[in-house]
Amino acid sequence: MPKHSTLKPVAAAVKTLALAGLLGGAALNPLAASAADFTFNLVHLSNTDDEDYDGALVFKDYVESHSNGRIAVQLYPGGQLCGAPVECIESLQSNLIQIFQATTGGVSNVFPEIQALDVPYMFPSDRVAECALGGPLVGELREEVLKRTGSMRLMTIGNTGGWRNFATVSKQIKSPADVKGMKIRTINSPIQMELVKNMGGTPTPIGWSEVYTSLATGVIEGTKNGITDIMSAKLNEHIKYITLDGHGYMGSMWWMNQEAFAELPDDLKQVVDDGFDALRWTTIVMPKRRQIEAYEAFKKGGGTVYTPSEQEKAEFVKAAEPIHKWFSDQYGSKWLDTVQNAVNSCEASLKPAG
Repeated sequence: MPKHSTLKPVAAAVKTLALAGLLGGAALNPLAASAADFTFNLVHLSNTDDEDYDGALVFKDYVESHSNGRIAVQLYPGGQLCGAPVECIESLQSNLIQIFQATTGGVSNVFPEIQALDVPYMFPSDRVAECALGGPLVGELREEVLKRTGSMRLMTIGNTGGWRNFATVSKQIKSPADVKGMKIRTINSPIQMELVKNMGGTPTPIGWSEVYTSLATGVIEGTKNGITDIMSAKLNEHIKYITLDGHGYMGSMWWMNQEAFAELPDDLKQVVDDGFDALRWTTIVMPKRRQIEAYEAFKKGGGTVYTPSEQEKAEFVKAAEPIHKWFSDQYGSKWLDTVQNAVNSCEASLKPAG
């Protein structure tokens, strides 16, 4: 049977701190807040150089302009109101914030099966990932999480940083065998750690803020990140090799408090829904554009980028196959099959005609 877990009720201290932050933020722009019929506090943990912020700006502009000012959106990037996904989700569920962006790792406390989106090599290409994560699968996930929480409404799934690839300090990875014995940084996600274990490496979950120092001191010998994140955090000062194995599409889920959405009149619900679609495409396009300069800068600084051959990529995929059984044993096969079916359907629909 699948294993489920739920968040504990938000602590009084967190409520007080978040509410103080919201009041302070509203004070910065009291006219916008007071003139609007509805005010949304939008929170994401990345900084203003990130595509999450670009998407949030597009959403804010679209919603405010198309609602003729009936909706005001206040942006809180960089963890201003909450510093970790669990804390932010608690605030979202309590309607202290109305919109929050998270990856699968951040949502897994509420809905562990969401990690099916992170099964290595599940998505073979950008087009397939964009198709699958923009289709009926979103509605199925929305319905399930709403049923479990009563408060979290999935609005859209974009991207945050492109693809996860292996990036290392002193050794180029060309096959799964090359990972053996290496200390590779992962996020604190069971499925990400399982991938490194299956290749013979030592998964080392470390917070993002500690990755630079951990690479410098040898605590880790590599990480699993996209090129734009690597360059923005200056990890290229230590990382010298990147292998484009594309084991994870960095999906970005945008959640809205259900009560905040439900109280909108139908015309504004449509505006908000359309705004999230504009946000989605912004976050999808921006990493593709930014990675051009990022890869050029990485190579100019002495870095080497390696693209596995078709045969080598097949070896990576094969090494990750046991994770399918591991996932089913942990959480059941329903959502793994659901995501795989969405991928299969998109692959069939995207085949060139003739």
